[in-house]
This record gives sequence, C-alpha cells and structure tokens, in this order.
Amino acid sequence: MHGALLALPETRVRPTRVSDEQGPKGRWRIPGARDPYVLAAALFAAYATVSVLRFRRMETLSWDLGIFEQAIRGYAHLRAPVADLKGPGTNILGDHFSPVTALLAPVYRLFPTPVTLLVAQSALFALSAVPVTRAAARLLGRGAGLALGVSYGLSWGLQRAADFDFHEICFAVPLIAFSLEAVLARRWRAALCWALPLVLVKEDLGLTLAALAAVVALRARRTSPRAAAYAAGVAAFGIAAVVVTLTVVIPAFNSTGAYDYWNKTGGAGPFAASGTKLRTLLWLLLPTGLLALRSPLVFAAAPTVGWRFLSSDDHYWSTDWHYSAVLMPVLALALADAVDSGRRSPRPWLRAYARQLPAAAASAALALTTALPLAALTEPATYARSAEVSARERVLDRIPDGATVEANVGPISRLTSRCRVLWVGDARRVIPDYIALDNVSGWAGDPREYARQLHPSARYSMTGVAYGYVVLERRS
Repeated sequence: MHGALLALPETRVRPTRVSDEQGPKGRWRIPGARDPYVLAAALFAAYATVSVLRFRRMETLSWDLGIFEQAIRGYAHLRAPVADLKGPGTNILGDHFSPVTALLAPVYRLFPTPVTLLVAQSALFALSAVPVTRAAARLLGRGAGLALGVSYGLSWGLQRAADFDFHEICFAVPLIAFSLEAVLARRWRAALCWALPLVLVKEDLGLTLAALAAVVALRARRTSPRAAAYAAGVAAFGIAAVVVTLTVVIPAFNSTGAYDYWNKTGGAGPFAASGTKLRTLLWLLLPTGLLALRSPLVFAAAPTVGWRFLSSDDHYWSTDWHYSAVLMPVLALALADAVDSGRRSPRPWLRAYARQLPAAAASAALALTTALPLAALTEPATYARSAEVSARERVLDRIPDGATVEANVGPISRLTSRCRVLWVGDARRVIPDYIALDNVSGWAGDPREYARQLHPSARYSMTGVAYGYVVLERRS
C-alpha cells in the first residue's frame, strides 16, 4: 500500500510571494510562517501546566493514566504491555488495540513517571495546531489563519482532553490534522500517508481512515483519477482493518477470546438521551458558525460521531473527557475550507459572513475558555501544593518499590511507576502485599474490615493514614 502511494501525483500550493517577508535572494516564504509554531509552543505550555499541576495536586480523574503507564512501562522494558489494573496479567492489546503507545517507551524508560505521559500528550495536542494554523493561513491569510488556529487550540474538545489524564487518541489528533492539511493543499499522497497510521492508534479509527480517504477521493476525482482510485483502496483497507482488529486481533489477546466493548453500543438506542446528544452536536457545530457543514472535510467526523451516538454509555456522547478531541481538527479545517469558498460565493451575505467568522470563532473560544480547564491557569490555587497532598504522598511512600498493591483511583498514579498495582476488588487470586485506598468519602467504611472482606485468608494492619488516604500492609 505504501509503495503504491509513493507513485501518486500531487498538486502543491505555491506560497504567495510577499516582498517584505522574502529571505536572502528572494526566496519564497509564507506570511507569518512562524505563527503556527509560536502558537503551538504557547499551547504546549498551557496544556502541560494544567495537566501536570492537576497530577501534582493528586486530582487524577480516572484509572486511565495508571493503565496506560502500566502498558508503556511494559513496552519500555521489552515486555508485553500488561495492564494489571484491567485484571491481573491483562494484555492491553486485548482491551483496545493501541500499539502506537509503544512510541513513548524510550522516553518513559529515561523518565519513568506518569508526568512523562502527560507532557507527551500535551506536546502532541499542541503539535496539531501547526497544520491547522498553517493550512488556514495559506487559504485565508495570516490574520484569519492565526485566528482559526487560536480558536482550534482553545477548543473545548482539546481542553477537556488535555485535562483528562492520558489517552491514546493524543496520537490521532495530529495525524488527522496533518492529513487534512495535505488534502487542502491537494497533496493526495501525503494526505493518505498521514492517515494510514490511525489503524494503530485505536480499533475504531480505521473508519476515520476510510472517511479521510473518501474525502481525498472526492477532492481528487476530477484532477487526479489515479489518486482517487488509490484513495478508494485506502478506504477499503481502513474498513478491513477495523473488521480484522475487532474480530481477530483483539480477541487473540483477550482472555475471553472476544471484544469487551460490544455491549457499549446499542442499548436504549440512538434516540436515548436525545437532549444531551443534541447539546453535544450544538457544542460541536456552533463554534464554527455552522459554516463547517459546507465543507466535505466534515465527513471525516462522521465515524466518531456515529459510534458515539449509537452508544448507550453516556460518557461517549457527553462533552466531558477526551472523546471529542479527534473531532476538533476536522471541524477547524472544515471551517477554514468553508470560509475560503464562502468568501467567493455569489451571495453577498455569505461572503460577508465568511469574512467575519475567523475572528468570531477566536473571540468565542477565548470567551468560552473562562469556563474551561485552561481558566485554571489564572487561579492561584492551581499552583499551590497543599499539606494534605504532601502528607498523603508520605504515606504512599511507605510502600516499597516492587510491591503488589491493590488500590483505587487516588493512589494509583503515584504507584504504577514502581509497583505492581491492581484495581481494588479485582485482585482475584492475587493477594496483594499492600492495600492503598482513597477513603476520603468513607466509602470503604472500616478499612481493616474492608480488607478482610476482600481477602478473608489474609491479615492486614493499618500502616499509615493521612487525610482520608489509608495504607494497609499484609502480615505473615
């Protein structure tokens, strides 16, 4: 497939010659060529600060950060990507097919901490702003391009994802952005090559690959029938990859021989909780002024929107967490494309509307940010390290490296880099050396009694308590 793609013809967009921005000997330069990189650097600093400081304050939102750290830790030590939090000895490739996370293994080997994952995710999200801003500037000019880049970087989908621990979709976001940038530049081979690795990011993204390939075929059909034909082949490959991954690859690594998430689709049906789903659609489309719907690029969002809205799990179709991040580059570049065509429309009202929309989108993104995660950067409490956190960390430090620990969300991310960590209540036949609990709400009642219920054949004693965090040690 790759060998065939190398032969595809491409049409490159030549940058405008701007006299005041020429380099030595009149070299061609794009106005504001550095803008995308400056914006990406600022976004990286903002995303990383928010996510790392949340970790520092022990405000981890779920077990995902611990799961991914366990898998990447396995890769880093040339072992299978076992995530014991999903069940003792569980190979993560039997849960979700995301071998792309192995790319973080060398960095994690040097810096074995969950912070490595958070910083890497922030860098990948910020990197995606480069193709979005660059493509918008090429189509619309420096000012409008930068405005759309800002609106993209501050979009609620990216902010929610950057604030939500770590997830493999951070690799998909820049791949989609670079692919669509190439589509807008009529670089068909590059567009397909950027999209192909999506099948290694997550099992459903083969459908997004197929949608991106369909966009290439649609755009190239008149000027490059050969490229359109290859794009059709890539679309077929994406669909086949999803089928094979769901029915063969994942079951081969899964202890039950099946894919565990079939029950997440269907349920009450696509019209269940239609009010919430409608609100999510409005959150997706209103920031683009609905103009993005005029671009065929928006079709690349269809697979993700489709499976989410068919699901019976409310997390999938809400605006929380990371699920909308892969849609943000699609909507941003569809908007850039629609603004470009709208400015040339014979309808005066549409021309005027399109010209004003980049600035309006940037203004709306800035206004909405006051209620989104990056607003925390203006709050002193974000940077404070409380005495409670320090005391809890000292209690968790009593657990020696290499110990087997059963824990819930609070302690997990402080232990996965140096211990074998199991999910509380899911240790099965494993009797852990320690039990570490965030019992701030009192959900576990008497921790010693709770430990007896979990492991009747073992005896545990309290070894540390700090502000609702409890550590129990197994006695021989």
